[in-house]
Parts: sequence; C-alpha cells; structure tokens
Amino acid sequence: MRETRSSVGLHVNGRRYDLDVDHRVTLLDLLREHLGLTGAKKGCDHGQCGACTVLVGGRRANSCLLLAVAHDGARVTTVEGLGGDGTDALHPLQEAFIERDAFQCGYCTPGQLCSAAGLLAEAAADPGSSDLSRSGIAEAMSGNLCRCGAYPRIVDAVRDVAALAQADAPDQVSGDGRVGA
Repeated sequence: MRETRSSVGLHVNGRRYDLDVDHRVTLLDLLREHLGLTGAKKGCDHGQCGACTVLVGGRRANSCLLLAVAHDGARVTTVEGLGGDGTDALHPLQEAFIERDAFQCGYCTPGQLCSAAGLLAEAAADPGSSDLSRSGIAEAMSGNLCRCGAYPRIVDAVRDVAALAQADAPDQVSGDGRVGA
C-alpha cells in the first residue's frame, strides 16, 4: 500500500510547525484547518480571486494552489503574522487600510494585505522593476478581487505605505512613482 501522508516542517509567522499531513492537503487548508490560522480565505479554490494570498519565502502566493508537502521547510507569512514579533502590533499596511477604510465586508482584506506586502517587498528588493503609481499598484494587485469595490481605497492605502518607504529612501524614487535610481 502506498503512503499517502508525509511529515512537513513549516515556519509560519516565525514559528516552526512539524505536521503529518495527507499529500493532497493544500497550504491553505493546512493553515486554516491544522494551524487555526483563518485569515487566509477560501474563495474560488482555483487561484483566481486572491483571497488565499499569503507570502511564501517573501513572495506572494495563492495558497489554495500549493500542496503543503511540496513546501517542506518553507517560510510562510499570513495576515496574522504581518505585524511580526508575535505581538498585536499592526503592520503599516494594516494601519493604512484602517485609515483609508480600504475594506467593506473584509473577506478579501487578508489576501489584499499579503499581496500588498509582497508587492512592496518586491519593490524594495528590485527597485527598478516596480511601478508604484496608482495604475502600477492596481495592475500589480489585479490578482486580488474585491466584490465590494474598495479598489480605490486599497490602492490609496498601498500608496501611503509606499510613500513612507520612499521617504526613508528618497534616492530610490523618481517623480513618476517608479522605484529606482
């Protein structure tokens, strides 16, 4: 008889988890059902809505499409871990979403936040490749759907945090909102 379970070790929000999971378990289901981290949502279950977006190795990923066993040893950040250091501190994006009222029903918000955090990390890692203008952010976030239509406020919130980052590194930003020299 073939083995249908494997041991998986993941670092989720800075904490190590060792689990025995069925080979068919997605990363999303592992987070929600095995670890009780329900921030990432199951929307379409086909990678088309972005509600399940988390950061895997610092990059945006649709967790509904990833098999947990294929990510043994990965570092995963969910919306619950965006603030870091295990406190209740909010990430600047979470603060900006609140300030800008960038959510209505809130279902897509965890995925939007993780996607935005990934976008800003990508911009910081490769400044010449990122367009942080309104249209650039909207394009980069286009994989995250919002049924309530909060897009303008979501873009405003991401721009606010991008502006804070740019203020910390003014030589990295050109006048058109693109990051880079």
